[in-house]
Amino acid sequence: MCSQIETFLKNNSAQRHPVQIAFYGGNFLGINEKYIRSLLLEAARFVKDGIVDSIRFSTRPDTINSKHLDIIKDFPVSTVEIGAQSLNDQVLARSRRGHTATDTENAVHLLNDHGYEVGIQIMVGLPGDDPEKLMNTAQRVVELKPDIVRIYPTVVLAGSPLARWYHAGRYEPLSLREGVSLVKHLYLLFRKKNIRVIRMGLQASADFIEDSSILAGPYHPAFGHLVHSEIFFDRAISAMEPTEIYDNNIIIHVHPKNVSKMRGLKNENIRKLQKRFRIKSVDIIPDAMVAEDGLVVKNQKN
Repeated sequence: MCSQIETFLKNNSAQRHPVQIAFYGGNFLGINEKYIRSLLLEAARFVKDGIVDSIRFSTRPDTINSKHLDIIKDFPVSTVEIGAQSLNDQVLARSRRGHTATDTENAVHLLNDHGYEVGIQIMVGLPGDDPEKLMNTAQRVVELKPDIVRIYPTVVLAGSPLARWYHAGRYEPLSLREGVSLVKHLYLLFRKKNIRVIRMGLQASADFIEDSSILAGPYHPAFGHLVHSEIFFDRAISAMEPTEIYDNNIIIHVHPKNVSKMRGLKNENIRKLQKRFRIKSVDIIPDAMVAEDGLVVKNQKN
């Protein structure tokens, strides 16, 4: 572990501030107490030396209790992310999560009481879920007022119980289009409520990129970009439809950070706008005067 941290710090020392050591991909407070302490001791050394700012980890909601928080209280842990996945008990039971929505609510309150930054992780496309249940989950997340949220799509991995359900016809995964659309609505809700969404989509890995382990589901290595691109496409449509007919060319001004989002993956948004409005070309212009979440559409007649 230490060698990995040192390698990262060496390669990213000038670009990464603040820096946290993160324990992900498992159930951190569900492992052996001795092992928890050993990991935190090693990570804390980097914080003590001033090289790293703090520690964060993710864990199941039912592992967050006073006993486990006593284990970590003397270590420089600042952020705890809860793998809630859903706040609908029927969906949780169907997905065999082994915890309830109440476990998540209790965990958030306990972490707040202890002064931790709180993150909630949710998933779209779980067995038994649907858009109405998902939005209800999102509303309950909003009520809990976490500091951050991550949104993951459910994918079918080879050798998993979900793969058996998929092959038996007991589970139908979302399409990529469905997954992007659902996550878009969640993102906009959380943004409206001033809750930061720090990830949309699964972290790309070698297996995922090669499609060697994903059997089905809305996986894409640029999933978050697809969500943002759809949001900017919707904004362009809203800005254009109430106005005049567009004859030849339109120019869309966006903040420089969002040029690629407005263009869409492989210029898909441009092609869709050309087809929808029967125009010859769409020019995307970086403009620092435009708000980061805004755009300005201009009609240029030749």
